[in-house]
Amino acid sequence: MAMSMPFPARNPNTQTDEESAPAPSNSTKVVPQDLAVRLICPDCNRNPPNLVEEYGSGDVVCADCGLVVGDKIVDTRSEWRTFANDEGDDPSRVGGPSNPFLSTADDFSTVISFRDNHTGTARDLQRASQRAAQKGGEKNLANAFRDISNMCDLIQLGRTEVETAKQIYKRVEDLKLLRGKPMEAVIAACVFVACRQGKVPRTFKEICAVTKVKKKTMGQCFKALEESLQLYGDGSTAYTGSKGHTAEDLLPRFCSHLGLMVAREVILRAQAKGILAGRSPISVAAAAIYFGGHLIGLGLETTDAKGRKTKRVDGMRLKKIADETGVSDVTIRNAFKFLKEQKEDVVDPKWFEESSRVKANFDWLPAA
Repeated sequence: MAMSMPFPARNPNTQTDEESAPAPSNSTKVVPQDLAVRLICPDCNRNPPNLVEEYGSGDVVCADCGLVVGDKIVDTRSEWRTFANDEGDDPSRVGGPSNPFLSTADDFSTVISFRDNHTGTARDLQRASQRAAQKGGEKNLANAFRDISNMCDLIQLGRTEVETAKQIYKRVEDLKLLRGKPMEAVIAACVFVACRQGKVPRTFKEICAVTKVKKKTMGQCFKALEESLQLYGDGSTAYTGSKGHTAEDLLPRFCSHLGLMVAREVILRAQAKGILAGRSPISVAAAAIYFGGHLIGLGLETTDAKGRKTKRVDGMRLKKIADETGVSDVTIRNAFKFLKEQKEDVVDPKWFEESSRVKANFDWLPAA
C-alpha cells in the first residue's frame, strides 16, 4: 500500500526527488536543504497563495477554490494539557517550538524536575540530558542564531532580516565556506548581507559598533562570503550579489530622526553634477542634511522667553547630525563646503519663489 505524502508534488505522475535521485556515494556532493520551497495551489496558481491549515483534519486547503493541497500536517502550535490529579489549569508546555534551521530528528526532549530533596541528583541529570539532547554542531548553530537575534535587535532589524541572516549562516556552516574566520566576524557579515538583500540600509560602522569585530576583519569576511555564495549558489536560493547602499537610501532613516526630508533633492542634484564624487554615501547624506536644513531656515537661532538663544530645530546642530549619522563633524563640514561653493546647482529654483511651500534663502547658510 503506497503511503500518501504530506505535501504531494504538483504533478502526481512525476517522480519525487528521493525516487529519481541516484544512489549515494562517497563522491556525491552534499546539497544543502532548500529553505525557500513554497506551496502553491495548482488550480489557482495565486502568488502569494491563500492557504489555510486545518489542524483538526490535518489538511492544507486553498481558501479560494477549496482544493486540498496537502494532508497529514503536524500541529506545531503549543499544546497545553494537564495531568494533575487536582482540578484546575496546569499551564505546562509540552515541547518547545520547532526550529526550521536545526535538525528535527531530536526535537523531543525530557525535562528533569528540580525536586530531589537537596541531593544534587537533579542537577547532574539535567546536565547529562542537555548534553545528550543536542549535538555539538547544532549547539554551535543555536548559539550563533541567538547571537544573530541579539545583534539584529540592537540595530533594530525586522524578522525578515533575522531569518535571512540565519539562513545565510546555516549555508555557510553546511558548506564550510569561511573556515578559520572568527565566528563573530562571520555573523556580522551574514547580518550585513541580509540587510543588503532586504534593502535595509545599514553601514559597516553601525554593525561593528555592536560587535567586537574590527571593520577590516568584517570587510574581509563580507568579501569572502559574497564570493562563496555566488560560487556555491544553486536553484531558487542562488545568490546574485548585493548592491551597496547609496546616500539616497541612507537619507530617510536619518531624516526621520532629525525631522528633515529636503536633503533628498540636494543629493540627487549633487549626484547628477558629480559633486562630492568619491565620498562615502553616509558622508554625502550627512552633508546634505546639514546643507538642506540651514537652507530652509531650520538652523536659525531663536530666543526663548528667558532670553536664551537656541536653534530653531535642535537637530540642525552639527554635533547632533554627527551623532545621528556616525560621521565626524570635520568630515561633514568639509563636504558642506563643496556644496556651498556650488549651491546654485544643488537647489531647486522653485524653492525661492513666493508661492513655494519650501522657503529657502542662501543667507541662512552658515559659514563654511
